[in-house]
This record gives sequence, C-alpha cells and structure tokens, in this order.
Amino acid sequence: MDRISSRPAAARTAVGRGLHGRVLLDLGTQIVDGVIPVAGVIDPGAASVEFGVSRSVIREALRVLESLGMVRPRQGVGTQVLPRESWNLLHPYVIAWRGHGREYFQQMHELLELRWGIEPVAARLAAERMTPAETAGLVAIADRLRITTERGDDDGFLSADVEFHSVILRGSGNHVFANFADTVAALLRTRQSEPRFAVSEYTPASAHRHSELAAAIAAADPDGAQRWAWELIAQTVVEFRREDPESAPA
Repeated sequence: MDRISSRPAAARTAVGRGLHGRVLLDLGTQIVDGVIPVAGVIDPGAASVEFGVSRSVIREALRVLESLGMVRPRQGVGTQVLPRESWNLLHPYVIAWRGHGREYFQQMHELLELRWGIEPVAARLAAERMTPAETAGLVAIADRLRITTERGDDDGFLSADVEFHSVILRGSGNHVFANFADTVAALLRTRQSEPRFAVSEYTPASAHRHSELAAAIAAADPDGAQRWAWELIAQTVVEFRREDPESAPA
C-alpha cells in the first residue's frame, strides 16, 4: 500500500513527486508531528527498508532535511533530529508539513502575526510603486475573489487569494518582502486540507476588504492601503481564534 497516498495533495505538491519527494514528505511530517522526536536518530539503512527505496534516496531526503535545519549528522550517532528552534520555519516545505499536521493552528497564528507586521507596510509601498497596469491586474484579482465567493468555489478563491497577496508583496518593490510571498503562498495553500476555512460565513466580508485594499492601491493611497491591509489581517486573526479550540475563552 502507498503509505503517502493519504497525505493532502497540497503537501505532496510542495515537495514534488517521485520517490525522493514521497520519502521527504513522510520523514518531514513525522519530524513535525513528533513521531520521530527531538534527538531521535534516523538510520538510513532502516529507513531504506521501511520505505522500500535505495539508501541514496534516503540520503538525498536527509540532505534536504539538513538544509532546513531539521536534522544533523553526528559522528558515531547517526542523523539526529534537531529542536524546532533550528528549523527554517519560513520555508514552504516546513510550512506545508506543519500546516497539514497537528500544528496547523499554531503555525497559522504565528505566521498571521508575522504577516500583520509585514503586509500593511508592503501594501503602503505597493500603493506608491505599482504601475497602473499592475494595479489594474490587482483589482481584477479582487473581482475574482468576490466572484468565487459568490459561487462557493473553494479552489478558485484560494488560488485568487494566493495571487492577490503575492502581487502586493512583489509590487512593494522591496526584494525581502517579495521573497516573503512564497511563505505566504505556502501558508494559504495549507487551507486546501481545511475546506471550512476557504469559502465560509467570513468570506464575503473578507472579499470586500480585499476589494477595498486593491482600490486603495490603485488610487495610489498609501494610508488607505496600509489601513485596509492591517484590517484584513487583523480580522483573519480574529476568525482563526474563533475556530481554534485552544483559543476558546476559559
């Protein structure tokens, strides 16, 4: 039986397909979920037998995990799992693994707080720097968000949402913000395994805020763009706190 077949499609896509991608996905998920604990050792020979693949495939997956700060080879010990503090938590692979496991809500709250600090500034810069053609494209994406909301089209909404935020971050003209677009895209795509968070009772108001944000950027209104971006993220934080069982009031 294919032990990877039950993984969400978005998580499988994040690391690619083929033997290497499948092994990397399963090992990464096991580390994130604590199945392989901190200081636990991954033995390439045993893993090769477990997954039914060659040792070279296991070693390739371990090299990727090492580059993400999740494991480290130790002489005389083997490849050991490192604590979360060492992980590259902004890498799309790690975001996908955490987002499709038991850390979904924790990660969402952490990265929403980070987005809250970054995206309003990016929106302000986008209002100052994006060209009329670029802002027209952004307004069109906002229209797609509204249309997919009205149709109850989960996949269409998520696709447009990813594109909308990526355009603003890249439109800021700041290379560091532009690089953050991949992080936000990976985070948003984790919602593909949580359909209740795509088109829901919150979505019409969210689509409206996206439209107002796009309009402010198109009007070259940096104050308005920053305000609407701040409100958009702030309201999303509130919505996820309502849905997270760990955030319920005592």
